[in-house]
Amino acid sequence: MAEPTKMLRDPLWNTIRLSPVALAIVDTPAFQRLRYIRQLGFAHLVYPGATHTRFDHALGVYHLARTALDRLGETSRAPDEAWRDADLIPYAALLHDIGHYAYSHALEELEADRIPADHEEVSGHFFQLGPMREALTPLGEGAVARLHDLIRGRSNLPLRGLVSGSLDLDKMEYLRRDAYFCGVPFGDVDVDRLLAGLRLLEDPDTGEWEIGVHEKAIAALESLLFAKYQMFRNVYWHHGVRAATCLYKRIVDDAVASGIIDSDELIGPTDEELLYEIARRALEVDSAVADRLSARWIPALRNRRLPKRALELTAADLEGATLAPWILGDDADERRRVEDELALGLGLHPGEVMVDFPVKSRMFSLDVLVRRRSGSVQRLGAEGLRGVLDLPRVGEELYRTARVLRVYTFERRGVAPSYWTDRLLEPAPASG
Repeated sequence: MAEPTKMLRDPLWNTIRLSPVALAIVDTPAFQRLRYIRQLGFAHLVYPGATHTRFDHALGVYHLARTALDRLGETSRAPDEAWRDADLIPYAALLHDIGHYAYSHALEELEADRIPADHEEVSGHFFQLGPMREALTPLGEGAVARLHDLIRGRSNLPLRGLVSGSLDLDKMEYLRRDAYFCGVPFGDVDVDRLLAGLRLLEDPDTGEWEIGVHEKAIAALESLLFAKYQMFRNVYWHHGVRAATCLYKRIVDDAVASGIIDSDELIGPTDEELLYEIARRALEVDSAVADRLSARWIPALRNRRLPKRALELTAADLEGATLAPWILGDDADERRRVEDELALGLGLHPGEVMVDFPVKSRMFSLDVLVRRRSGSVQRLGAEGLRGVLDLPRVGEELYRTARVLRVYTFERRGVAPSYWTDRLLEPAPASG
């Protein structure tokens, strides 16, 4: 008898069928929490339709995982060993974002000592909760640890690449879903062709089996990489989205640094819960930081009074320039010192100048096996394969053009560009 399922309707994938275990997971408080964490953080302040959530996305990745396993079952000639723990893959896909902080990725841009860990690591906290452990019991002893390893990219299972890697289903899903709800054409990934082109392949160097792709699906893989570039440039790194993200990070950073909220308390709250709790506690504290949080910064974020662009330097503007080391490095103290010095000079409160230069260094990273039409198997890496997939060869240039260095101020200030560039850029070496 076929396993009973519950069917859900989805605007992207039409019908999503949940197994009894998946339904039990979805019904836990830990998973229901994802209904209240927006997939794109503050993008809805720029793209009003972008109110979709981690809940929607997780269901979509689960659906793609089940579809991918079905397709692989039709095309694979791999031995039984290559299918080890295949039954865990859809549940790892379903749970891959269970550890997200409020407003998704924003807080992971803070310094490491401000947050407990990245969201993949934090997922372990939710796996230990009673209702979740009970929901996962049918998967057998040790399943929780194996799921956590899959989510963190530490698994040695041949099918791990469906959850974490160059071909992971997360990317295929979020690019399509984000573009759909933002109303932009940039995330048009040929998911059907990619899924049809997936293969379980044997690494010619190690003899180990892993997820790869047939050469016939390379154009679809290229569409995924270019969609990723376009979405970062036009949506994720849009100046308005980054302005709101910078303000939110500053709110949480100062709340943690001043002791208004503890770092460990960032695990668990939903979007609105976290902002509410910081605002509530700030009202109970007599300090300049608490006053700025409760009277200026949190109301500004809630009412979309976003920081203003005081300076914007594109890749063309930065050609040949050397950025100050604190912009590129990890010296958060020096960054904040310079920002606060600039704020003071403009008559703003400390923390009300923010320098933003987002990072996504692995935007075009690839590490995937390709079955050539000849039948041979080759590894496709960061350099691509000439004549097969060349986009990664120009990836560094595309990444460079997507990044924009911006300075935001809490209130608009009219000052000469040199006021900023004198502090952001290293002086050119004297000729002679």
